[in-house]
Amino acid sequence: MTDARQHITSVRRTLGTRTLEAGEARVQTISQVYDTGLDDMWDVVTNPARIARWFLPVQGELKLGGHYQLTGNAGGTVTACDPPRGYAATWEFGEMVSWIEVRLTPEGPGRTRFELEHIAHVDDDMWAQFGPGATGLGWDSGFWGLAKHLSDPAAVPDNADVASWLASDEGRAMLRGSADGWAEAEIAAGGDPAEARQHADTSYAAYTGG
Repeated sequence: MTDARQHITSVRRTLGTRTLEAGEARVQTISQVYDTGLDDMWDVVTNPARIARWFLPVQGELKLGGHYQLTGNAGGTVTACDPPRGYAATWEFGEMVSWIEVRLTPEGPGRTRFELEHIAHVDDDMWAQFGPGATGLGWDSGFWGLAKHLSDPAAVPDNADVASWLASDEGRAMLRGSADGWAEAEIAAGGDPAEARQHADTSYAAYTGG
């Protein structure tokens, strides 16, 4: 059985910036090494049947130029595709448009690093309140879902069970570890330590209801 606390501490998180045509954007990078080969990991992150088992149900054409829509979440257009090494897509939610880049890298026999970059123009007020945890806790939850899927690929997640687990002591500990991990990434990127830890507390409260 995959342990949530051990998993969350082994996730790599970094923050940076990138200059785009519309101005400077924040870059949030999260990565983890999983016990599966490169070709299987490519299937995990591009096969709709498998994506639904660790992230969310997805509809559309998952190919270069195709449009996708995650149930109850973001949609967008696939802008680059380099199988089995990675892809890029827009990440559109409501009126907000950002971008994701996925990279898969072999890390020895039967192991692959899954790295995701989220590039976004973040509202200053939102960043001042939540920092990177606003989206970071969501990405960490997805990475945890992927670990669970790989430990039992045939399992079909139940939304009620997932919600119940997130409300459990173990689930809350996972979210707390994620919030604190993003605070450490913020500090490493030059952020004020007190502000980073306040961002972690606020993000954790938003995801757990207090």
